[in-house]
Amino acid sequence: MVDDTRRAALKAGVGGVLYVVALAAAFAVPGAVRAQAPAVPPSPAAAVGLPLEATAAEEFLRTARVVDRARIGGGLTRPERLTLTDGTRTHCAIWKTIDEHRMGLRQLEGGVEFDFRDSWRHEVAVYELDKLLGLGLVPPTVERRIDGRDGSLQIWVEGAMTENARRKKGLVAPGIEAWNAQMHRVRLLHQLAYDTDFRNPDNVLVDPAFRVYAIDFSRAFRIQTGLLEPGDLVRFSRATLERLAAVDRPTLDTRLGRWLDKAQITGLLARRDKILALVKQRVAEKGEEAVLDP
Repeated sequence: MVDDTRRAALKAGVGGVLYVVALAAAFAVPGAVRAQAPAVPPSPAAAVGLPLEATAAEEFLRTARVVDRARIGGGLTRPERLTLTDGTRTHCAIWKTIDEHRMGLRQLEGGVEFDFRDSWRHEVAVYELDKLLGLGLVPPTVERRIDGRDGSLQIWVEGAMTENARRKKGLVAPGIEAWNAQMHRVRLLHQLAYDTDFRNPDNVLVDPAFRVYAIDFSRAFRIQTGLLEPGDLVRFSRATLERLAAVDRPTLDTRLGRWLDKAQITGLLARRDKILALVKQRVAEKGEEAVLDP
């Protein structure tokens, strides 16, 4: 996973939707996959992508013993890469403990921001939201207490590169429709969660199979009710929209209330409503075929 220097990365946008069919350049080129080299030899099953998924990953993250740790980057959030083992398997994870909330206006590198938040809690919340909507984008993430500090622990995506690096290398996904669908889901999640760093292409990872992962949401979940960039939302999955429409306040309070306050959940629901209204508008203007996928 990339370090905090990604805060200063190119603001060209996640974009990444490809409409020209081309053969994929081989990921096996020496040195091509360097974004997340593990600190120790991984388990045999952890060659690329997620070494563990779903409940298996969550259980490992909650209970495995920390055997090594290394600071990543020199930014303000100062995350660490932890090496964990359960005695049989050894995997890496990202550990964050940043938990900052400043009400009112605050001057940041990108300008003035209201109700600034930067918290590990958002990393857990966005994973739970991802599960709720069935997006499959956010690596398994749990809350954990280590050495007396609470934080988020997210499984390390093995052998991945950033979307920024993929673009620079000119690598093209072999399955363009599947790639586009993933990127549209990324855009949806960024707008729904109000991720203020959504333009940073270093916050999207791509593994050798061209599976996409959305990471680094510590500055998401603002209380604002509007969308950051409605123009990014142009195509949607019907199944995702059905799940999104079914989300209600009691569900969010139960699933996300441990990590988000009431104002944040209110903002989330308001943005959900705006997205659904936008979909209806897009369909009316362009027709279902141009807007909706299965």
